Amino acid sequence: METKPEMVGDALARLRRARGQLSGVLEAIEEGRDCAEVLTQLAAVSRALDRAGFRIVASGMRYCQQVRESGDEPPMTEQELERLFLALA
Repeated sequence: METKPEMVGDALARLRRARGQLSGVLEAIEEGRDCAEVLTQLAAVSRALDRAGFRIVASGMRYCQQVRESGDEPPMTEQELERLFLALA
């Protein structure tokens, strides 16, 4: 299934934010900042990535449901979507 910006909603914004946070983590490590600060930033990156992934899977589920309701065959089965969802957990 193709991923399109209009399908993933705010996941794209979350990923951009995570990219900025990851840059902050790298900078903090390179500058030798406090371990607690680095780990706090790293946890924020991890949460942002998780949420973006869940948003993308949820968008895919909605899209497949719409396709199914229109009488067409969705690009992914429920089992494939479930496997992707569980890969994030």
